[in-house]
Amino acid sequence: MEDAHRKIQDAVNGLVNDLDKGALRRTQYDMHQCAAKCCLDDKASTEQIHSCIDRCSVPLQKGQQYVQQELTQFQDRLQRCVMSCQDNLKDKIGPKTTEAEALKYRDQFESCARKCVETHIALLPALRTKMMDVLGSSEYKK
Repeated sequence: MEDAHRKIQDAVNGLVNDLDKGALRRTQYDMHQCAAKCCLDDKASTEQIHSCIDRCSVPLQKGQQYVQQELTQFQDRLQRCVMSCQDNLKDKIGPKTTEAEALKYRDQFESCARKCVETHIALLPALRTKMMDVLGSSEYKK
C-alpha cells in the first residue's frame, strides 16, 4: 500500500508542477510586474498603491483557488473509491471470520485500493488538460 500511496503522491505532485510551470508562474510574474507598476505612481496615496497591488494579485489567487478546488475534488473521489473497498471488506468480515479468511480479505482490499489508485492516476492527464485550459482562459488572466 505504501507503494500505491507514493505513486499517487508522485503523480499529483507532477500535475501540480506542470500547472505551476505551465500557467501559474506566468500569472505570478504578471502579478509582480503589475504590482511594480503600481509602485511607480508618484501621485497615488499609500492606500491607492495597496489597493492597486491587491488587484494585481487577484488572478493568481483565483488560479490557486481553482487548482486547490480541483485537487480536493480529485482526492475526495479517490477517498470514496478506497472507502468503497473498505466497505466491501467490512461486509465480508464477521465474528466467525478465520485468520486465513481475514488475510484473504485484506489482500482483496489492498488489490481494490491499488486499482483505485491506478484508475485515478489514469485520470490525471485529462484533468491536467482541463485545468491548463481553465487557467489559460481570460477569467484567470484579468
